[in-house]
Amino acid sequence: MSRYLSPTLTSLKPYTPGEQPQDRSYIKLNTNESPYPPATAVVEAIQAETGRLQLYPDPACTALRQAAARYYGIDPDEVMAGNGSDENLFFALRAFCDETHPLAHADVTYGCYAVWCGLLHIPEDVIPLEEDFRLDPAKYYGRGETIVIANPNAPTGLALPPEEIAKIAAANPDNVVIVDEAYVDFGAESCVPLIHSYDNLLVVQTFSKSRQMAGARLGFAMGCKELIADLERVRSSLNPYNINRMTLAAGIAALESTCYFNETRQQICETRAWAAEQLARRGFERTDSRTNFLFARTDRMEGGALYQALRDKGVLVRHFSGPRTSDWLRITVGTLEQMEILMARLDEILGGP
Repeated sequence: MSRYLSPTLTSLKPYTPGEQPQDRSYIKLNTNESPYPPATAVVEAIQAETGRLQLYPDPACTALRQAAARYYGIDPDEVMAGNGSDENLFFALRAFCDETHPLAHADVTYGCYAVWCGLLHIPEDVIPLEEDFRLDPAKYYGRGETIVIANPNAPTGLALPPEEIAKIAAANPDNVVIVDEAYVDFGAESCVPLIHSYDNLLVVQTFSKSRQMAGARLGFAMGCKELIADLERVRSSLNPYNINRMTLAAGIAALESTCYFNETRQQICETRAWAAEQLARRGFERTDSRTNFLFARTDRMEGGALYQALRDKGVLVRHFSGPRTSDWLRITVGTLEQMEILMARLDEILGGP
């Protein structure tokens, strides 16, 4: 670092995203991207915008917000578009936390929450998950703090039903409860219908996983009009043109490509079930994932060593070195062919099923 860096940032530990290798071709099961391309309508919508790139996009994202409102059954004023769900989550922390308003989050969850707390000087209240990685809702009652819950959680894959989230919102009426639903489309239930019952509930979703748009960067924040107005105040103060023209068009097309959305997420869920059974046959312990990834471990090899062995054989998965996760691997659900290759490589490494 240079001698000019602000002293308050010298201890900041940036988030480390999943590896995007450039050195060779891998079976890439490490960043929870979809194994399928975007819908044809999405590609066509992007192409149609390429001749208008000299023009700024609509800063209000009007057409996209209207499409989202139709899809989710909410009002356009109850949704805001962000540059991926990360931007919406960051804006939420900037809006609803500060040095005197801490953020409560689980100890094993999405790593950016802690990073953003460091960047924005927000005190953290870290709440441990149970021994089996379940989140106990009662531990979040009456916290008197802003709360963020990844539901389903990453990297554990576990999810709470909406009625449990509702209890948390009801038990914290004077604080915002943020629900990060990046993986909700793979078997969990969304809390979006609850935003009309709880004015302190903010739900964030992304197009990166179930809508094949990780490279386009698009997500939504949904909540009561007043919460969305708070987020818009932050967004307009930082980057009023945060969604480019091509992504705006792609987002509308993706929302309207319902059949393709349902077909691809169903295929991922079916492949997940097959892969989970194959891992069980090989003696792996795994969580009950409601996401497009599996969280698994084996007593036949330490997690970091197995990650490296798979990498050496051309298969990338994700390994987290924390004290509670060092034995575990997070494995993105790819195509059936990719998962068959993964199982073959595991057999080569571990000496058979």
